[in-house]
Amino acid sequence: MESISIGLLGLGTVGSGVVKIIENHQDKLMHQVGCSVKVKKILVKDLDKGRAVHVDQAMLTTDPEDIISDPEIDVVIEVIGGVNETKQYIKKALINRKHVVTANKDLMAVHGAELLTIASENGCDLFYDASVGGGIPILRSLADGLASDRITKMMGIVNGTTNFILTKMSKQGSAYEEVLKEAQELGYAESDPTADVEGLDAARKMAILSTLGFSMKIDLDDVKVKGITGITEEDLQYGKQLGYVMKLIGIADREGEKVEVSVQPTLLAESHPLASVNDEYNAVYVHGEAVGETMFYGPGAGSLPTATAVVSDLVAVMKNMRLGVNGTSAATPQYEKKLKAANESYSKYFLRLHVRDEVGVFANITSIFSEHHVSFEKILQLPLKDKDLAEIVLVTHQASLQDYEDILVKLRDLHAVKTIESSYRVEGSANV
Repeated sequence: MESISIGLLGLGTVGSGVVKIIENHQDKLMHQVGCSVKVKKILVKDLDKGRAVHVDQAMLTTDPEDIISDPEIDVVIEVIGGVNETKQYIKKALINRKHVVTANKDLMAVHGAELLTIASENGCDLFYDASVGGGIPILRSLADGLASDRITKMMGIVNGTTNFILTKMSKQGSAYEEVLKEAQELGYAESDPTADVEGLDAARKMAILSTLGFSMKIDLDDVKVKGITGITEEDLQYGKQLGYVMKLIGIADREGEKVEVSVQPTLLAESHPLASVNDEYNAVYVHGEAVGETMFYGPGAGSLPTATAVVSDLVAVMKNMRLGVNGTSAATPQYEKKLKAANESYSKYFLRLHVRDEVGVFANITSIFSEHHVSFEKILQLPLKDKDLAEIVLVTHQASLQDYEDILVKLRDLHAVKTIESSYRVEGSANV
């Protein structure tokens, strides 16, 4: 094999990075796989648009068939995003026996199992390491480096936009709307930031991570999701006072045969390894029964970091081509999906209440927690400007989600409680 021919779907931020790396790293690619690599055709929406990278105009096309159905193209790299139309492109490419590399987390979270099956049936590779964590090789590490271990917990910051926003809010005391606007101006957040700030982007990544890490088909609907839009400056300040840092955390936890997967704002103890991951950076903390604790850290997005993961997948495809083992790496989930019930899911919780400033109110509140055998790790009680109200901030010891939800229902019904201002999961023990 003298050369491997690539068809590229998309020439935006990541696509431009892929072209740059393939052009600039020819010597390394030749050394890795023993032949040259060339991009033959690139799908774009507008032939005349200005590009971040110079390419021969003759390489551009607006017709996906010029790539998907070209018998000379060996590998299709998909970096255009989207789900339904893109799924059809990839499906047809695999049926045409072309290997596929994608950075599309939305697609893989929803249709990954189906597409991996089609790839296997046609003797093709479908690699998607760039779909989670940008330049962090987390999926490859789970599939290869930790393949012999039993993963019990994966926990991470997998969305750079929300981490940037929360970092700015925590360090500068800025309001959410103000920081979101700054993130949009810097290009970290989209003009419609819903998928990021409501936790949907992170949930898709956690579905992919948990499916691979637990070898269990976890669907997007199995992930409990809560975004960051309700977080206030007061929440962050109280958290800091108690020794915690707020992050949007994806958690996938396995005990025995049962798992739980969630994405939610979480107060991390300042000593927790993820607490110091700031700005647009991502990090995933993985616990295996044999290896113990490992952590993967790096830029979670951007042209070259994500393109690096794409080209690493391309190298893996090409090595398989040289060995004649394409289509053998996609392992179907080994275990039947079993999700934890609310009474099997345990955590600590942060709760902030506004209550009537009357005798016996705190006793009434503590009696509700006592009924459910939930005790307190930390308590703050402060007067509010409104003289008839007081603020209570507390952190519980470990409690089941079922008990905690029952407590919240009873607190809402209690005359002495005016409002439940906020409630968050807590990880780790703060030293304050």
